[in-house]
Formats: sequence, C-alpha cells, structure tokens
Amino acid sequence: MRVLTWNINGIRSAWTKGLSDRLHALDADVVLLQEVRALPEQAPAELFEDSGYHVVWNAAAKKGYAGTALLTRTQPKSVSFGLGHKSDADDDEGRMITANIGGVFVSSVYLPSGSSGEHRQAVKDEWLPEFHDWALPMRRKRTPVLLGGDLNVAHTERDIFHWKSNQKTSGFLPHERAWFGGMLEAGWHDVIREKHGEVDGPYSWWSNRGQARALDRGWRIDYVLANPAARKRLKDCWIDRDAADGISDHAPVVADLDLTAG
Repeated sequence: MRVLTWNINGIRSAWTKGLSDRLHALDADVVLLQEVRALPEQAPAELFEDSGYHVVWNAAAKKGYAGTALLTRTQPKSVSFGLGHKSDADDDEGRMITANIGGVFVSSVYLPSGSSGEHRQAVKDEWLPEFHDWALPMRRKRTPVLLGGDLNVAHTERDIFHWKSNQKTSGFLPHERAWFGGMLEAGWHDVIREKHGEVDGPYSWWSNRGQARALDRGWRIDYVLANPAARKRLKDCWIDRDAADGISDHAPVVADLDLTAG
C-alpha cells in the first residue's frame, strides 16, 4: 500500500498546474491532502468522477481556507473528522480526516500555523496537546496507523536550514519542538528521519522568497508518523521534491507499506 501526504496549497490552483498528472504518476493507494482551500462543489469535477479515487472531504467553514481531503482506491470502512473528543465546531477549519482502509488507519492532518500572530499561535498551542492525547490510543493499535500531514513544526536543527535565526519563529519554538519530541517518546516513528539519519533535511517546504527552493533552504514540516505496527511493515519512504515542482510550495511525503509482512 502506498500512502502519500501533500499540502497542495489550494486544490483549484494545483489542479490547473497539473496535480492530476502528478497524482497519476505517483500512483498512491491513499492520498492525504491538506490546505485544499475549497468546498467539495468548488473542487474539480474530475477529481470525483474520473480520478479512480473515493473522495472524503473536510472543508473549512471559512471559504478558501485550510481544509483536508482523503482519496483512496478502496471504499473506507469508516471515516471520522477532527479529534473525536472535540466538538464538531472545534474542527471548523477542516483540519483532520481519519479513515480505516482495509484495516489500515490513516489520518490527513493539517495542524494550525501560528505565524500570523498571537491569536493563531494560541489556537495552535491548544491543538498540539489535544492532538497528542488523541494520537495515544491510535499509536497503541495493533493494526498499522499512519498520521500524514503538515504539522507546522520543524523538530530539530536538522529540519530547518536557517535554524539560528528562527528560534523565536512559530514552527520552531522550543515548546513546539518539545511537543514533537513527546510524540516520538510516546512511540510514534518519524519514518523520514529514521531513514535519513542525522543529516540536514530533507526539506518539505520552501519559502517563495530569496530563491529558497532553488538553494534548498527549507523546512521539514510535512511528516508521516507510523505506529509500531506500521513501522514493521514499512518498505520505503521519501520526500518527492521533484513532484512538487510547479504544483505547491510543499513536497509530497510518500510511504510504502508491505501488508503481507508479519
């Protein structure tokens, strides 16, 4: 099973730039999208009619903002939105979808950014511990669980090129980094870091300023987190920088599972 997560920075814009062809080339069984920025009726009709995917949508109440989607080759056994124990109103930005796909649980996650000011940082700081608590029973499942998405946190100095100048920047604040460390201590596996070891990057997002993408001066804020059952079945994982070219300022993160493995 191939699972792909991608912040596409607007489904309508990405579609006109060739998103359909990129998804076809990546050939994922499950696609987790973030920042779709559209209601289902505003999305390209081909996505629902000719893509070969079942589509689940979690739009933000605010038009043109945030939102997540899930595309899967097979009909999900179950689908839920938000954090479960939070009210529906608390996910009115459409930040999470969780589905059971043939016994494999996947979540499309788009955690808030605090970069626009103190109010949004407060929203983010509320979400982080709530998400950690929601994830604990998911981690304990004996079946594979993958949490994929834009978590808006760079964990270590290896995950951000300009780490020295960003230590007071949302996304690299000490308490945010400690939160991510707590996720790993709770038993989640950051599969990209485990594969690449202690190297700089690979980055998944680049600013549109200062030739950041061309110079590969980015942040790694897009993740696939695997519970132990999924980690045992992981065949490969990578950040597909080339696939993002011309589509989004984020690159997709891809994970392949061997569901026949013990």
